Amino acid sequence: MRHTNRVLVTGGAGFLGSHLCKRLIEQGKEVVCLDNFYTGTKENLQALASNPHFEVTRHDICEPISLEVDAIYHLACPASPMFYQRDSIRTTKINVLGAINVLDLAKRLKVPVLISSTSEVYGDPLVHPQREDYWGNVNCNGPRACYDEGKRCAETLFMDYHRQHHVDIRIARIFNTYGPQMNLNDGRVISNFIVQALQNKPITIYGNGEQSRSFCYVDDTISGLMKLMAKPNCHLPVNIGNPIEKTMKEIAQIIITDTGSHSTISYHPLPPDDPKQRCPDISRAKAELGWEPVVDLKEGLDKTIAYFQKKILQLNLVSA
Repeated sequence: MRHTNRVLVTGGAGFLGSHLCKRLIEQGKEVVCLDNFYTGTKENLQALASNPHFEVTRHDICEPISLEVDAIYHLACPASPMFYQRDSIRTTKINVLGAINVLDLAKRLKVPVLISSTSEVYGDPLVHPQREDYWGNVNCNGPRACYDEGKRCAETLFMDYHRQHHVDIRIARIFNTYGPQMNLNDGRVISNFIVQALQNKPITIYGNGEQSRSFCYVDDTISGLMKLMAKPNCHLPVNIGNPIEKTMKEIAQIIITDTGSHSTISYHPLPPDDPKQRCPDISRAKAELGWEPVVDLKEGLDKTIAYFQKKILQLNLVSA
């Protein structure tokens, strides 16, 4: 017989997944973490390793799953351009086959399933800020398409399983998230800038630095995912992100100041299809979930910088 509060988290050893596993355990859930450690790490799970309500199963999400659970959070997919472009065909398979496998499991068990989709479904947006009813501006032949179009196809599968098989779905469109347990070589803006600043290396900015992003601290993102899962009959996509925008130059200067770094800024050509603006309209999340971010950028960056300082010191990477 199935346990009452048994939750599956695919990609549970990753940045978001490990935070989600911890939060679920704190709420008294039994958690099954499914990961093949392609980008996730066992180190992210160390604090949970001895917990009797937590178990780890090594599994490739591209293969069918046979488990007994009461709810599914589907987070398995590399999220950094550096990682998802490393093997673009694999990334597409993870998005499409992974979605099919978790949906088939949810269909068999008759349990709710949430997918961590992404703001990348909006591509290089022509509408600002981005609402969930915006269809996006995505280059289906570009180097980012394995992730952008992969997630768009995964959303299509989720909606079709809901319409055709009445699967109880949730679709979270996650915008830029940062915080402790990001990889040192994650390749995304906040982690790149902090690691470079702590080592007094030039801060790498692609383009002229005027392109903008909105950054949501990981605790807020996890709260949004859990509120979405708990909301009955919320089957349309929901943006989960922070609507406060900052340019790349602004973020770089804030991090240089906060770390006391001597770093300068080094400008490089903008990669193909890199979005110029990215900012969520979170009206639906506020109305449907009663959710909005509560951690401000200063507080979130302080916690993230402290985490990376410790990591870098452990690896003896700090420059003299």
